[in-house]
Amino acid sequence: MTKLKETDLYLPVKQLLEGQGYEVKAEVGAADVMAVRGDEPPVIVELKTGFSLSLFHQAIDRLVITDAVYVAVPRGKGRPFLSALKSNTKLCRRLGLGLITVRTDDGFCEIHLDPAPYAPRKNKAKTRRLLREFAHRIGDPNQGGSTRTTIVTAYRQDAMRVAAHLREAGPAKASDVARATGVSRARTIMADDHYGWFERVERGVYRLSPKGEQAAADMPPL
Repeated sequence: MTKLKETDLYLPVKQLLEGQGYEVKAEVGAADVMAVRGDEPPVIVELKTGFSLSLFHQAIDRLVITDAVYVAVPRGKGRPFLSALKSNTKLCRRLGLGLITVRTDDGFCEIHLDPAPYAPRKNKAKTRRLLREFAHRIGDPNQGGSTRTTIVTAYRQDAMRVAAHLREAGPAKASDVARATGVSRARTIMADDHYGWFERVERGVYRLSPKGEQAAADMPPL
């Protein structure tokens, strides 16, 4: 199989732009592809055989020349490519870049995104959730950048406080647990039992499960 080269993308991209009335030339200065139509600002396209950091670095550099900068990559197949396409379309939108894919078997070009200034819309609900989590979390129990470790959330901290109390007090009413620990959602935490730590003894009364006993014994001081 012949290895795909950046030059394999040039002719399809050139034909795409020429079909829109541009005069197109390759390797003009640092630009892979440059297109001009009348008195309009030039269009620049950076070609790469796949999404990469260097592709975006180059495209960003071209923004000092014109706002109309595209990146062009071969169109792949399957879920991995579609996932990469979705993520990189989002990245291009944030960078103000356009995005073109080229089907190399027949030269079909698809413009997924045109360059445009990016004005992010804030998600107020997500902001409120993050601020609520920040405010309710006790101390700073996690290490920034951690992977493959259990993240201690405010919810988990509340569950830990409930478990620690039950380990000392034994089976107890949910209302008593909430009062003793200061965890207002103690009943919900024990009833939902996301961690497998709690068992219902009778209506409104809970105790630790064997898993909960072990978890409580291993917990750091709260």
